[in-house]
Amino acid sequence: MQKIRQQSTISLLENMEREFKMIPMEAIVKQDILRQGVNFTPDSLKSDKAYKTKDYFIFSFDHVPLADMKKGEDTKAPEEIRISGGHFNLASTTISTRNNPNSPYMVNMVEGKPTVFLNEVNLGELEYPPIPPWYRHKTINGKIPGEIAPVIEWGYLIYLTVFRNCQYFGQEEECAYCDINHNYRQQKNAGRPYTGVKEMDDILEVLSWIDKEDSVAKVYTITGGSILTNLKKKTEVEFYLDYARNIEERFPGRWMGKIVCQAFEKEDCQKFKDVGIKIYHPNYEVWDKNLFEKICPGKSKWIGRENWIRRIVDSAEVFGPSCVIPNFVGGVELAEPFGFLSVDEAIHSTKEGLDFFMSKGIVPRFTAWCPEPYTTLGTQAGPPLEYFCKLLTAWKETFEKYNLPVPPGYGEPGVGKAVFSVSAFMDVIGYSGRS
Repeated sequence: MQKIRQQSTISLLENMEREFKMIPMEAIVKQDILRQGVNFTPDSLKSDKAYKTKDYFIFSFDHVPLADMKKGEDTKAPEEIRISGGHFNLASTTISTRNNPNSPYMVNMVEGKPTVFLNEVNLGELEYPPIPPWYRHKTINGKIPGEIAPVIEWGYLIYLTVFRNCQYFGQEEECAYCDINHNYRQQKNAGRPYTGVKEMDDILEVLSWIDKEDSVAKVYTITGGSILTNLKKKTEVEFYLDYARNIEERFPGRWMGKIVCQAFEKEDCQKFKDVGIKIYHPNYEVWDKNLFEKICPGKSKWIGRENWIRRIVDSAEVFGPSCVIPNFVGGVELAEPFGFLSVDEAIHSTKEGLDFFMSKGIVPRFTAWCPEPYTTLGTQAGPPLEYFCKLLTAWKETFEKYNLPVPPGYGEPGVGKAVFSVSAFMDVIGYSGRS
């Protein structure tokens, strides 16, 4: 029997507030908005003040296809929203935009300001992210900055998806939650400029503008799809290493460099460390062995779960444990048809993975699963809010149990400060709880 999506109500949020006192209300609201997406009215997308719209920097992170967005959300929705005030008197909280015209979280204009409502209740005023000044330029090749080196996290992170496809292809290999290939196709079908493999010269040119004109961006991420054979006559390591080397040679130490890619052997990790990369994200996605094989069939086939985990642990010897930050897709453990049947089973499994890594000084992060329409898993109900509250609690308890340092490369932690926008793991750090 197919699960029905849990409806969001003020009563639900208040119940979570009473039950989960060790995580801030800002984190609870943030996770529910990420879970349900946002429904923008046409008026809320006509702000007099210019703002940065979604660059679709790697995935769609939307609940419906671009073609089904009838109010201009595909081109006018802000990259992120920043909510404050309202019913819960929220501190400023940054949340990634996930378009969903069926979401109960409705954004409308009130006295000239975008405001988000849950049913009829005002949850807070919104800010939309500013447009960086260097977004006004075009490269010599005619590329716009948001296509080549977009910024997210309110300008803090430069996101370099240098390969916008993945060689894990089709249901037999693609990660079941991932829409990188599908997003590329729908962007191209919509007639938008969406470069598949980014040219080094374009990236360096845009970074030169950021270097001269920007004081907000502190970190860059190099990432893209997996490369199983070769790309541009280079192996996966050679391909991604070339970007890291060129950036660090041109702008040594200007920004903190991250690489988000597959789990590499230690000697390959050392190559990235040697050219100046500081943070390594070999994302392990889902902890349970059987689910890893089903949800990440390509990774299971080409590398294997045990090798993946071993390589994560080995990489800590190269980068240092606190600089190895593997991601998991929060909530995908409950995905139909093969996920866990209960929230507690899912949390128990993922907490086992958290404890395994954190006991070694490695601090996993998580992104909140967004069931996107073109993926193998499709647009199913997704986890209830209780799951995300329990996950945040488990993450925070384990993090504090091992007295770990704040993950580097994510900006300031804590309520009203965190800019990481696709989950609330940074928002809960340092929170002392409610009585």
